[in-house]
Amino acid sequence: METVHYTQCPACKASAIHKVLAVKDYTVSKELFEVWHCDACSLRFTQDIPAEAAIGKYYQSENYISHTNTSKGLVNRLYHIVRNYTLNSKKKLVQSVSKRTTGNLLDVGAGVGAFAGFMRAAGWQVTGLEPDGETRKRALEQNRIALQDTSDLFKLPPGHFDAITMWHVLEHVHQLHEYLDQLKVLLKPGGVLFIAVPNYTSHDAAFYGEYWAAYDVPRHLYHFSPASMRTLLSPHGLTVKSTIPMWFDSFYVSLLSEQYKTGKSSMVKGFLRGLISNSKAWSQREKCSSLIYVIGK
Repeated sequence: METVHYTQCPACKASAIHKVLAVKDYTVSKELFEVWHCDACSLRFTQDIPAEAAIGKYYQSENYISHTNTSKGLVNRLYHIVRNYTLNSKKKLVQSVSKRTTGNLLDVGAGVGAFAGFMRAAGWQVTGLEPDGETRKRALEQNRIALQDTSDLFKLPPGHFDAITMWHVLEHVHQLHEYLDQLKVLLKPGGVLFIAVPNYTSHDAAFYGEYWAAYDVPRHLYHFSPASMRTLLSPHGLTVKSTIPMWFDSFYVSLLSEQYKTGKSSMVKGFLRGLISNSKAWSQREKCSSLIYVIGK
């Protein structure tokens, strides 16, 4: 299998990189992957990742919720319970920041189309992109929205979108810099880019270490800190305007992490760890388990 081995940081190109963790793929392959750290920008990244053409098999699991929409298992059932609330919260955020109640929206990495369909129902003109063909079929069946292949990102009209959303997607993108350049091109003047990613500087990440579920190797190619995100965006002419905590993510991630660490589910321990993480992040919002970066050009 073809793999990608980094000799310099994929974000800032610095050569001061080193291994910090060995992390298991609990979702599909059970293989171990190394997570490396950049001393210059603080990005972490998965080393020796499968090349873009080879990584598809690591997404082939009924437990991978963004592709299957599964309700199997306690954690996935809880995910569905809070999803309608979070969809509405995301809609309000997009409308508030863009200062628009409708407009042109691009949702990159749309999964089964839950958010794209929700925004279309709210009156937005929505273009949704998703790389996996089977997942696009599920989006049509489950949410009645036709998604395009992600390769169409580079065929879309420049300056067309009032808002672009990537909900836990950028960490999956092999063509990191090419995507950021194109996203900037696609934004209208005054348009807003929303990028949500896990935050390895969070308290739950520190507690669980190599068992932290949001490392999600090898599907997560990069593991962002707030500092590394700002460093990554700057050369592309993009600027972080604000960060928004995703408070529910600490519970979801901690429940999974507890299962990875102990080999069994524990709602009580996972919930408590998520609560502790959020309480510690209350006064330092950029320590939350996941963050939404509100970005302008």
